[in-house]
Amino acid sequence: MYKTLSFCLALALLVACTTPKETPKEKKDVSTMTEDELNAYAKELADKFIIVDGHVDLPYRMEVKGFMLKKQVEDVSIETEGNFDYPKAKAGGLDAPFMSIYIPSSYYFDGGAKEFADSLITMTMDVTTTFPDKFAPANTPDEIKANFEKGLISLPMGMENGAPIEDDLANVKYFFERGIRYITLTHSKDNQISDSSYDTTYTWNGVSPFGEKVIAEMNKYGIMVDISHVTDSAFYDAIRLSEAPVIASHSSCRHFTPGFQRNMSDQMIKDLAADGGVIHINFGSTFLSKASRDKFDLMDSVMTNYRAETGLSRRDSAYQAYAEKFAADNNVFADVPIVADHIDRVVELAGIDYVGFGSDFDGVGNSLPVGLKDVSMYPNVIAELLKRGYTEEDIEKICYKNTFRVWNEVIATAEKLQGS
Repeated sequence: MYKTLSFCLALALLVACTTPKETPKEKKDVSTMTEDELNAYAKELADKFIIVDGHVDLPYRMEVKGFMLKKQVEDVSIETEGNFDYPKAKAGGLDAPFMSIYIPSSYYFDGGAKEFADSLITMTMDVTTTFPDKFAPANTPDEIKANFEKGLISLPMGMENGAPIEDDLANVKYFFERGIRYITLTHSKDNQISDSSYDTTYTWNGVSPFGEKVIAEMNKYGIMVDISHVTDSAFYDAIRLSEAPVIASHSSCRHFTPGFQRNMSDQMIKDLAADGGVIHINFGSTFLSKASRDKFDLMDSVMTNYRAETGLSRRDSAYQAYAEKFAADNNVFADVPIVADHIDRVVELAGIDYVGFGSDFDGVGNSLPVGLKDVSMYPNVIAELLKRGYTEEDIEKICYKNTFRVWNEVIATAEKLQGS
């Protein structure tokens, strides 16, 4: 008996000594790095981790430029004047920008919302078929991972404004089948689903009775409920009604912009996190800083007067040059550190698991911060976070894991509801 025990003990020791152990990750000391070394490390992480952005307005940018009318897509495989294109995305490590299928509120009032959404979805998918060696559709986190391993940029889609649902619940399934994976309940005006933070009508004092049914259908099919743009009361209705966590695809912290209802209050951020959701930080300067908001308001007044005095339009080169000089002289833009401040605020209030990127690139005009003018510049945010003590694991969560967690929970909820 003792010999047997001795043999077993010896065998166990041999296995323990010879079984390879996982080597712990080496923690790099950023405090000893030069600026160049820190930037290189940030770029390394941007390339290493999947980067998801909750909101990029390429589809509407293409529509505005007339590509939809020409029945073609903009050549985003090469460098463009916009915030997003393939070379910039590769330089910045961006792997999965949610393409915003943005529906202006006028389509809700004047009609044609569904047809317009369809046209933008088709144009977005045309990007993937026109440049299949660079872009690919993606309807799940697993598909994004697979595309990432192939070196492809995924183009998941979210619909900004629920107006295209019209008054027919069947359209929720219809848009799911077309690839929509989140719906921003409304935009700048109250619609048939929800009140808007930019409106003052308070038509429903939150989510409408029809909107309650829409949210239930979104849960059933696996579409994330996006509460960016809604009123506070609609936000609380949404988290009460949704059986899955909700997201803010492109919002920031109201703490830094007092009175700006489009951003989320501290309590809303806490409650979003308690519900398991995630807030994606908007990079627009007016979303980030009250000082920038005030300066942009002043600039808007000055430029309105300048146009009246000169007869120039916004498209005139002389007007644009004057506007650029005014912006530079008056330091109207936010910067990368204030973006990190917003991330810090969410982490302080709720924890590291509830924040991501939601830039609004190509959707906030000329208001982007210094150091974050296009999608090539995500490493600048990562470098700032590293300076502040964020670990690789923290940054990986911010880049994609937090969003994937919520998205997978939404998918699991849909499977459960469809199976019941």
